[in-house]
Amino acid sequence: MRKLISLLLIAMMMFSLVACGSNTDSTAPAETTAAAAETTASAGSTEKEVLNVWSFTDEVPKMVEKYLELNPEFAAKYEIKTTIIATTDGAYQPALDQALASGGADAPDLFAAEAAFILKYTQGDASQFAATYKDLGIDVDAKIADADIAQYTIDIGTNPNGEVVGLGYQATGGAFIYRRSIAKDTWGTDDPAEISKKIGPGWDQFFKAAEELKAKGYGIVSGDGDPWHAVENSSDQPWVVDGKLVIDPKREAFLDLSKKLKDNGYHNDTQDWQDAWFADMKDAGAKKILGYFGPAWMINYVIANNAGDTFGDWAVCEPPVGFFWGGTWVLGSASSEKKEAVGQIIEWITLDTSEQGLQYMWANGTLNGPGGTKDAVASGKVMSISNGELEFLAGQNMFDVFIPANQFANGKNLTQYDETINRFWRDQVRAYTAGEKSREAALEDFKQMVADNLDVTVE
Repeated sequence: MRKLISLLLIAMMMFSLVACGSNTDSTAPAETTAAAAETTASAGSTEKEVLNVWSFTDEVPKMVEKYLELNPEFAAKYEIKTTIIATTDGAYQPALDQALASGGADAPDLFAAEAAFILKYTQGDASQFAATYKDLGIDVDAKIADADIAQYTIDIGTNPNGEVVGLGYQATGGAFIYRRSIAKDTWGTDDPAEISKKIGPGWDQFFKAAEELKAKGYGIVSGDGDPWHAVENSSDQPWVVDGKLVIDPKREAFLDLSKKLKDNGYHNDTQDWQDAWFADMKDAGAKKILGYFGPAWMINYVIANNAGDTFGDWAVCEPPVGFFWGGTWVLGSASSEKKEAVGQIIEWITLDTSEQGLQYMWANGTLNGPGGTKDAVASGKVMSISNGELEFLAGQNMFDVFIPANQFANGKNLTQYDETINRFWRDQVRAYTAGEKSREAALEDFKQMVADNLDVTVE
């Protein structure tokens, strides 16, 4: 709580500019306008009630706009005021915290939080601001059961009192996304059922596959960041337990996994989200690589956009270990005076399994008309009745892999500090594998960084 209060104080000056985004002076400093990104109010009668929607991208606001389009009676009563603040430089959370704490007419009624910091709003320092789904008028237990929502997303969205305060709309259970031609050249098959046996289960089998690929001149992954999310989110314990830093044995073993990948030349030693990592998706790296770890969004919005001539030469299979990566949770504000309206929108986004629900349209690529991007969704029921065939995957139905993937994901190993701690950890692992420091020094430096920067006990 002390950390939250200090963040709120720090945010005051920035929020005074951001919260009134639609009135932001065009001559304001670039960093202010970039952080504010967009604040708009829909046109309509001034007699309408205003619903304040806060997010870090335009994805959730566009969903709310779609709900109004599909529900004209609702739209006749409410107008939406949208505030979008990018997570760049950590701008979104302080502004959101200030808006939630200030309350009043301009406070958020509905807000979004991503996996990197969702625990803060469901179970951590800011959890008191989130309304329970039951308080929003949602028959949440029955709806969750009917929709077949993956347990990990429920666990993450449940507050310390055991009540659901947030759910997502995407399914972010992970798979292994691989090149069909490289699999065929190495093992004589590109069948997902067979490739899953070649790369797993477990890391020993994964490294056996890496050696076989190396003999053919291929890498198994682009860089050590690719298996990291599988390691991180398959671990048994979170980074912080009862206020103390915990290094789960599976996460500590990543030091050795990463070094083995580098020392044996099993990858191109790229860093995720940098140019060389993207280049490997279209065979522009030092050697061709078999694949990447990730959920459906990794296929649709990352690899497909960077695949070049490799488009259509991909498939997905079960990974060596179950994991999830990313996702956005939708929450209602405990202080909102329009909880019923907020609940109707949130239920449509997260739990409606009908063909008119967000989930069905999202899964089948019809949200904005036919021919849109198909995506894995939170509802297993919806995916089971949807067509997940993708041209990018040579016609494979990705839902055959992503439905079971969700069941193996673990949502009980996260903390509100993960974004920061993961950055410290990844930096130290790379320093170790590069030979810049010993394994012991990397561990000690990591612990010191956590102790110096977070309100966490380090032993």
